[in-house]
Amino acid sequence: MRYSLLFFGILCCWEAAFGQLDTIQEESIVLDSLYREDQFYVGATMNLLFNTPDGIEQSGFSGGLHLGYMRDMPVNKKRNVAIALGLGYSFNTYNQNLYIGEETTAEKTIFSSLSGVRYGSNRFVTHLVEAPLEFRWRTSTAASHKFYRIYTGIRMGYLYHFTSRYENNGSIVKQNKVEEVNPWRIGTSFAFGWNTFNFYVYYSLNPLFKNAVMDDGQSLEMNTCKIGLMFYIL
Repeated sequence: MRYSLLFFGILCCWEAAFGQLDTIQEESIVLDSLYREDQFYVGATMNLLFNTPDGIEQSGFSGGLHLGYMRDMPVNKKRNVAIALGLGYSFNTYNQNLYIGEETTAEKTIFSSLSGVRYGSNRFVTHLVEAPLEFRWRTSTAASHKFYRIYTGIRMGYLYHFTSRYENNGSIVKQNKVEEVNPWRIGTSFAFGWNTFNFYVYYSLNPLFKNAVMDDGQSLEMNTCKIGLMFYIL
């Protein structure tokens, strides 16, 4: 009788212990199932200009740096399909031979080609606040942080600072207020990769300048393109 009671007590303790373990596992699964991915991003790109007028060419390396935060919002139970909306900053340089000056008397912007002209350097720089919106697919799980991803979407932005700089033999011409600059930016983005390294491309859907005409009569309707690597964190 004594041994029967002892056996019964051990059996009850055993079942209680396993029941508690199952509860802990279920709770951990519930907590892990609420995971989100890739909520911070940092990227580096090579910047290109498309639809340039005749005589306008890029020279040297033009680069960009991009960073920001995105709220990842999964839309299925596996949480490998999501929509993300965020806020970020984008810094870009473009080295090229488009001279941007100003006629002081008429307060008119001058756009001309430096093709065939010897000069030190010529570039313009842009600073943007961006609001990216992405549709996301990935092979992630709650337990693994290494997975394939394909992200595509649009990036809306506001170009809040523009500077063009021409330099030659100590002479510098800078323009910060160019009325023809189109501050509202919109473009498509695409990123795919594995784990840390992800290929990234962006193409603007609207020209960088609006109602801009070269001194030879050509319309200035350049679009920007950015190609590089994007790194996602947390």
